[in-house]
Amino acid sequence: MSASHDPAFAQPPEWVAHAIFYQIFPDRFARSPRNPLPPGIRLKPWGTPPEEQGFQGGDLYGIVDRLDYLDELGINAIYLNPIFASAANHRYHTYDYFQVDPLLGGNAALRELLDAAHERGIRVVLDGVFNHASRGFWAFHHILENGPDSPYVDWFTVRGWPLHAYCRDEGLSHPLNYAAWWDLPALPKFNIHNPGVRDYLLRVARHWMEFGADGWRLDVPQEIDDVAFWQAFRQVVREANPQAYLVGEIWGAAQEWLRGDRFDGVMNYIFSRLALGFFAARTLRPGYRPGGYPLHRLRAEAFAQGVHEMLALYEWPVLLAQLNLLDSHDTARALWTVQGDESALRLCVLFQMTMPGAPCIYYGDEIGMTGGPDPGCRGAFPWHDPARWNHGLLEFYRQAIGLRRRFVALRTGDFETLHAGQGVYAFARAQGQERLLVAFNAWRRPRQATIPLGRLLSPDGRFRAVWGEGDYTAHGGALSGVRIPPRSALILRETTA
Repeated sequence: MSASHDPAFAQPPEWVAHAIFYQIFPDRFARSPRNPLPPGIRLKPWGTPPEEQGFQGGDLYGIVDRLDYLDELGINAIYLNPIFASAANHRYHTYDYFQVDPLLGGNAALRELLDAAHERGIRVVLDGVFNHASRGFWAFHHILENGPDSPYVDWFTVRGWPLHAYCRDEGLSHPLNYAAWWDLPALPKFNIHNPGVRDYLLRVARHWMEFGADGWRLDVPQEIDDVAFWQAFRQVVREANPQAYLVGEIWGAAQEWLRGDRFDGVMNYIFSRLALGFFAARTLRPGYRPGGYPLHRLRAEAFAQGVHEMLALYEWPVLLAQLNLLDSHDTARALWTVQGDESALRLCVLFQMTMPGAPCIYYGDEIGMTGGPDPGCRGAFPWHDPARWNHGLLEFYRQAIGLRRRFVALRTGDFETLHAGQGVYAFARAQGQERLLVAFNAWRRPRQATIPLGRLLSPDGRFRAVWGEGDYTAHGGALSGVRIPPRSALILRETTA
């Protein structure tokens, strides 16, 4: 039976709902002395301000060396920014899709990372950049050398000769005469309609799944306006790994992409905009628009409406496969966005850990790393200087992750909004006999609230705190006098005694 005729083909993998992702920008996470770099390599000093660009020498062996740290944090899935051979530190300028960049340790380093991660039950998702390549990509280089005589001329969309591949880099006025992502000469856009291009990219997709990776995050997939290509992509990936996760970089609603024939989820920037808008309403950085989207300051009622609309976008299994993030390599760090308001970050993180969808932590957020938009958000993890770590925040992350891993209801349980008003937002999560009430207080003073229990919680139940303090007994289908400290949360579990 082919993958597309398997009933599981259209469903997201079940493991994603239970995943706690950690996004790693490889050049800046950890440098290992085990990486066999050739002599004469010149790397930027570790910790060089990211605005200087350049390569600081993080590698895949460095990630292997830090798996104990990720294990202790509670991580069970890694999303890696691109790792294939490239002439850019972010590696979105790919020149060889079948080779891990030698600066990262090459294919052997990925083999070791996958094996070591899988031994710990940690899955690894790769970043796929298939809309465009780089000027160094072999087929584009062939065109540069041979002009219209190159057999690969139709792998890209050429509009004139000679190619002006470095026109802007060198300050020349020649117009760009081939299709490129955002008209950047360094990023020639594939002609996805060419059968050789399609075959090549699908072979790449299959190869790394057979190598042992656990899925793909797809860069700018909307730029490839070809439904049949993405359907074929899913087919080959799922044939190679029936449990592979496919998540697209789509910044808004994506219903057409999540019907079971293309992706399992998207990077849920809707989630991040809502969380930041409510929990950091008083400290949002003015004028900052991540991905071009404005951040709106939200009261509890508007926040609840936004959450309702977000959850109404997709069927339940698809909701559980969304990648719920607060920031990424493409945005400013969350702590910068909230102007250093640690209470806002903590509330956002706890919201991540209690909502449907897989939480994704951007490397270093848990120790208080900050930085503005790209490249400011891509600093080096300060392993060498633990004094710079916010150890209290790190412990908070561990506890919040531990809470999600402790209660299956927080991962896959039904969801119902219970209350929104006066700075308080409360909801229920329930699965089987495990029933939880989660209440946030975004105000800077204590709040007492009466919270109706809805359909998921018992109208006369007893509740005990598993986050925060307090025991409560319901009367008339509600909890009265629920006390929530300022800028904090209370999570209650319904008890049987």
